[in-house]
Amino acid sequence: MRTLKGLTFRACALLALLAAIGFLPWIADRDPALTVLRARYSGRESTPEALTAVRADLGLDAGPWPLLRDWLTGLARGDLGTSWVTDRPVAETVWPALGVSLTLMGAALAVVLAVTAAACAPALARAAEGKPSRPGGVAVASLVALPDFLVATLGIAVFATWAGLLPAYGLDTPVHLILPALAMGLPGGGVLARLCRDAIGTTAGEDWVRQWRSSGYRRSRIVRGLLKRAVPPVLPQFAIVAVSITGSAVAVETVFAIPGLGRAALAAADAQDLPILQACMAFLIGLGFAGGMLARLASRRLGGPALEGAAAALAPPARGGRGRGIVWIAATAGPLLLAVAFGLARAADEVATGSRLAGPSWAHPLGTDPLGRDVLARLGHGALWTVGAAVAACALAYLIALALGFAPRAAHPLAEAVNSFPVAIAGILVVVAFGRGQFGAVLAVTAVSWPPLAAHAAELVAAARAAGHLEARRALGAGPLWMLRRHVLPLVVRPLASHAGLRLPGMALGIASLGFLGLGAGADSPEWGASLARAMPYLERAPLATLAPAAAMIALTLAVMAVVSLPARAKRPRP
Repeated sequence: MRTLKGLTFRACALLALLAAIGFLPWIADRDPALTVLRARYSGRESTPEALTAVRADLGLDAGPWPLLRDWLTGLARGDLGTSWVTDRPVAETVWPALGVSLTLMGAALAVVLAVTAAACAPALARAAEGKPSRPGGVAVASLVALPDFLVATLGIAVFATWAGLLPAYGLDTPVHLILPALAMGLPGGGVLARLCRDAIGTTAGEDWVRQWRSSGYRRSRIVRGLLKRAVPPVLPQFAIVAVSITGSAVAVETVFAIPGLGRAALAAADAQDLPILQACMAFLIGLGFAGGMLARLASRRLGGPALEGAAAALAPPARGGRGRGIVWIAATAGPLLLAVAFGLARAADEVATGSRLAGPSWAHPLGTDPLGRDVLARLGHGALWTVGAAVAACALAYLIALALGFAPRAAHPLAEAVNSFPVAIAGILVVVAFGRGQFGAVLAVTAVSWPPLAAHAAELVAAARAAGHLEARRALGAGPLWMLRRHVLPLVVRPLASHAGLRLPGMALGIASLGFLGLGAGADSPEWGASLARAMPYLERAPLATLAPAAAMIALTLAVMAVVSLPARAKRPRP
């Protein structure tokens, strides 16, 4: 029954998303008739009569519901419509792009499985021999949280530009698949590997493992038993990895100039070619939902309790002592705060074309960008754009989660459904509806960040309401509002805020990814993602202009993860 209910909610969420995509012509911030008029009849004046004729030609004069019905029925038949810009069938663009994206996603899944297997093999061997497991530390937990666009950028810098070992652009040969597949698969593979290692370590401490070893069972038999017991709880998290892979297609295909669905969707959003955009987004979302549903069905089939949500995947382990956590904070946050402080003291918008792409000097410690502006100053001011927007998104997601926490019947199914929605797709939808800007980036990141917080809030509220001392308070005549203010909220607000703080670096990277794709802050802003995209073509001539914002994102992730881990480390009992 629970599986059927989850599938029903996911199917309803998918239908709602498809309906929202079908309504794109009516929620777009620009008049679709004006877009088509400029694309097809560039010399024609945009008079009311001309726009009315274009609307009639597109069928927009029939209203939103008939258009939505025609689009959904056409999608079910495989008829994807006609491009508004080229007046050619959408299928000619989308079907080849779908084949390319499926190839790339298959390679990325192979990377995920390879990383997971390589990381779990030593843990299995140690567990079979009765040795304690070795979980990853803060650095591992943080690095697996790095987004695909940053991994892609660093891969091009190291393996294509400097070492010259791998091609950077296109998809002409199987060798071209290596860097894109690594960029799409490494973050998800790291998350899944850590979950599997933790599950194996937990399972290895169960009594039956010790009994099997003492009874003389072969090592291979114990390993099979460990896998059968540890793998099913991790399978639901494979759904999140599958969704992340479909969402990363937008950034990775754009970085590596691969003609897949993600790149086609971004180009269609730029051109306001809504039929192509609708088809690409429908396929991307459908692939993510299909992967998630298959993973969950496999988990139910194999049995086993579910692990904690996605927050557990990135939560730093409470090991290693408080001192090591402080060292991590000093080594990561210290240089970042110094760079931001010195950068804020400099002018970020002074253009000096005579010194463009200059190397490090006393005047410009990190060199200059393509317009001759100081990279250190842009880095400092960009922190206000990136981190400030992330804090705003975190606060909004926190408030949404706190409100939904008191409605658990709605929070859990909504969180499960929206959790299958990548940030890049949300960013494209927001751009089409509201236009480009940092406000839209905050909305997009908020839209995909509240589900895990809401699920956690619902659990905290349920635990707080079940506390034994509340029954005594009620018996003494305490009212519901007093109980809520004095007992329930204090037990929910602080743990949920700690969880939201753990999510902050991921939200900052989401803001940066939208800026990198041109869906967030303007191209001329100092925001870290936009700065990274602007400096990418000059990577070989001015590497610091590209690596500075990338290093800032890595340092932010490491520092926040170390800060969040300090309370857990402080509570760990000493041996």
